[in-house]
Amino acid sequence: MKGKMGIQHWLGFAVILVWCLLPVVWIISLSFKSEAETTSGSPQFLPKEPTLDNYREILKDSDFTHALINSFGISLIATFLSVVLATLAAYAIARLDFRGKKLVLSLALAIAMFPVVSLVGPLFDMWRTVHLFNTWPGLIIPYMSFTLPLAIWTLAAFFREIPWEMEQAAQVDGATSWQAFRKVIVPLAAPGVFTAAILTFFFAWNEFVLAISLTSTTDARTVPAQMSFFVGPDPFNPPYSQLATASVIVTIPVIVIVLLFQRRIVAGLTSGAVKG
Repeated sequence: MKGKMGIQHWLGFAVILVWCLLPVVWIISLSFKSEAETTSGSPQFLPKEPTLDNYREILKDSDFTHALINSFGISLIATFLSVVLATLAAYAIARLDFRGKKLVLSLALAIAMFPVVSLVGPLFDMWRTVHLFNTWPGLIIPYMSFTLPLAIWTLAAFFREIPWEMEQAAQVDGATSWQAFRKVIVPLAAPGVFTAAILTFFFAWNEFVLAISLTSTTDARTVPAQMSFFVGPDPFNPPYSQLATASVIVTIPVIVIVLLFQRRIVAGLTSGAVKG
């Protein structure tokens, strides 16, 4: 029975793996196909004559490379600011007793679940008035607004698990409250801080609605928004190979981050939920 159940588990795992990886393999295959092959009536799954021309052309596209720089800059700045503010707010929520603490957490959760598309119109008018439209701060501020609640909830769980006695011991040894927080509490909560940073970066890197609505040129347009302008000369035959190539290039940083820091990501996602 155990061996039979083991085979069923492996078969189920294989089916799920194929189901999840098939679109990825198809996109990678498209990126190595020529335009003539992708516009043919019934293209094959694997390219007949693999080519790197799509990668050469898209990396020579100044609009795409500029959008790539915008994505890196906006995502990193939004991640840094969100994690710093979330760390301070989560510490206050976890350690201090003040009136309205539950209300603050409830509001944070409500903001996290608020639909982004409902804010596009008001933000568009507001940003045009205060001259933040089509700028980096015009995207960084709303990105922080939507990532801070999740980061606060994640970090608050970690701060609650850290024994209060460790902070008190540091203060007894002569450390100030700020020194105890910076040198004792934050290092112990490093898995949570890292998890919050990863989640924030992924949101900012992949966000599309705000990026396409609050920009008009490549000055601040990020890669997800810039990819929507890959229409090609023929509106009835989009450049599928270039779109696939751009998707592969945009996905590479995410894959690299996950492969390099997968242990910390798993530790950060699981440690906050386990009492011990």
